[in-house]
Amino acid sequence: MLKDVLLALSESSLGRRIATDAPFARSVARRFVAGETVEDALAAARALNEGGMHVSLDYLGESVNSAEKAHAAGATIGAVVSAIGREELDANVSVKLTQLGQDIDDTFLLEVVNPLLDAAAERDLFIRFDMESAEYTQQTLDFFVERWNEGRRNVGVVLQSYLYRTEEDVAKANRLGARVRLCKGAYKEPEEVAYPDKTDVDANFVRCMEALLTDGNYPGIATHDEAMIQATKRFARDHRIDRDRFEFQMLYGVRRDIQRQLVDEGYHLRIYVPFGEAWYPYFMRRMAERPANLLFVVDSIVRESPLGFLRGNGSRGRKPTA
Repeated sequence: MLKDVLLALSESSLGRRIATDAPFARSVARRFVAGETVEDALAAARALNEGGMHVSLDYLGESVNSAEKAHAAGATIGAVVSAIGREELDANVSVKLTQLGQDIDDTFLLEVVNPLLDAAAERDLFIRFDMESAEYTQQTLDFFVERWNEGRRNVGVVLQSYLYRTEEDVAKANRLGARVRLCKGAYKEPEEVAYPDKTDVDANFVRCMEALLTDGNYPGIATHDEAMIQATKRFARDHRIDRDRFEFQMLYGVRRDIQRQLVDEGYHLRIYVPFGEAWYPYFMRRMAERPANLLFVVDSIVRESPLGFLRGNGSRGRKPTA
């Protein structure tokens, strides 16, 4: 029921107007999305860099079936790549292949993506291919491996621990020497392809994390789950894995208390910063894909509000940096 309501709101022009115009709604959205323009994203990246955090910029959009829109998205991402190089920001770029024409055909996708990879390589910048729903997993990995086999080493990929296949995909990526971002996964998937229970998703996350820390190439451990963070710290400590061999990754605006703590403890932390005009449907769809995310967002706000002191969340006295 809640999922249906959130999906309806994601397509509602009235909902967008309310979110755009209402001070409270807009402030909540701006907490988790940097803004609509490239300059908004760059400003967020500068602030995060000043706070000792690395950045990955993500221009919002997906499921593009228009060549014109795919080229336009590619042009915006190209502008981001140029700006990162020009301003010498500590940042890379994440892209969704469906935004760049994956649903049109692979030849068209390559025409849009190759110039971005070339521009990034010229500036010694890294581009991560985001992972979307399970129906795109193999197609995305095939596209990534093809680029890797062409000799491109400024590319990486995302793997999701809620999929049964991911432990094997981690092993394959490690054999390549490819950089992996490990996350749990946010899409609602059928039990045929994904673990339905959080306990199993978490257990697979830990197995994949351990394999990446042991045999991977500077993996990104992307989680806000304190149990997963502690498991990663513990495994790295027990196996004498230097902190320079991996990084934690978290979403812009989520659990800023933990973000600050990780940086203060000397861990590398990369913040995933979404921006763009598609922020409203993006935000609502993220909530709809797994309605528990809505409670997580509310909980994140409460933890850092004065109410958080009543919960003893450990953030007392910390000043958020983003």
